[in-house]
Amino acid sequence: MATVEDALTNRPKLPIYLDYQATTPVDPRVLKLMLPYFSEKFGNPGSATHSFGREAAAACERAREQVAAVIGAEAREIVFTSGATESNNIAIKGAGYFARDGRRHIVTAATEHKCVLESCKALAAEGFRLTVLPVEANGLVDLARLAAALSDDTLLVSIMAVNNEIGVIQPLAEIGELCRRHGAYFHTDAAQAAGKIPLDVDGMAIDLMSISGHKLYGPKGVGALYVRRRPRVRLAPLMSGGGQERGLRSGTLPAALCVGLGAASEISAAEMAAEGMRLKRLRERLRCGLAAKVPGIALNGDLERRIPGNLNLAFPGVDAEVLMARLKDIAVSSGSACTSASIEPSYVLRALGLEDALARASLRIGLGRFTDSAEIDYAVEAIAAAVDQLRREAPRADRPAAAQRG
Repeated sequence: MATVEDALTNRPKLPIYLDYQATTPVDPRVLKLMLPYFSEKFGNPGSATHSFGREAAAACERAREQVAAVIGAEAREIVFTSGATESNNIAIKGAGYFARDGRRHIVTAATEHKCVLESCKALAAEGFRLTVLPVEANGLVDLARLAAALSDDTLLVSIMAVNNEIGVIQPLAEIGELCRRHGAYFHTDAAQAAGKIPLDVDGMAIDLMSISGHKLYGPKGVGALYVRRRPRVRLAPLMSGGGQERGLRSGTLPAALCVGLGAASEISAAEMAAEGMRLKRLRERLRCGLAAKVPGIALNGDLERRIPGNLNLAFPGVDAEVLMARLKDIAVSSGSACTSASIEPSYVLRALGLEDALARASLRIGLGRFTDSAEIDYAVEAIAAAVDQLRREAPRADRPAAAQRG
């Protein structure tokens, strides 16, 4: 019987990283621009009385312009945060707290990131009415169902741009238009979308957008929240302090991290189209290679409305946790990095209608800027060999019945 090791030849440099939805490495070009702000350019951006502070402040404002340009916003509409989780909390809770005596209805989807779902639940615990929409089997929101849920009491709709597990792209412009008709704010968690797909806050009628640095080849610990100025979105701050960032996010700006987010945003915008085409070719090479070698695999989520670098595949008859343990030289995941310690099947996959056994048999594979074809070919051979081993080891009753090509 062939082993994983027997199946692998012409190895690329190991280990191979295929978990780009969890995090991305900092692009060397970004790191080069950041480094001076850890050392000689160390000033506090809030210290306007001397050149050190003014230099740091100018760098942060330049970064604000770079972030804004990626999504078609104005620089003054960008609020720096620690990441998408904080941005999501400010957007959702901030909108609710400001409108405490006004509209009382929040709408979200069952496949949202945990920080969105938990923020919405926090408002529900304070008396807001919460609607959690199901999604279709392909992972997309049903626009008719969303339209039926909206009313004149709807304050906020929060639907993520790109799902962090299955990579599907929601119809943002259509959702934004529905929200405008009812005078509701439209917030989108764009952590997995910014720098990967075109975004236009005006064209998509987006009022609030969350961005994360470490999802687009910038540093961890920094993100941004877009807050529309016209018509103005009103939020209550969640932290008290010195009033930085328009009073919405007090605290000293981390100049080096802001510079990194800005540079990463600018690079991603410039290279988005070419990078997207390259990643789609690699993704299809991986998908077709696995389909040819592994009977019965199935794709989770819509194939066409998906970011180029994501695959979420089910391997019937195989436990994904055991499969990952066999793939010692390949970094993949079974779901969101924020809930990867959970032994429960992915709630995102369950929302698509997958049975627990199939959800537990699913892997998220994320390709990115530094993935190459040799790594893809190695991954095809390694995954196929590991799945074959595990299926041979499984009791006959647990093996997949049909050799269906996915």
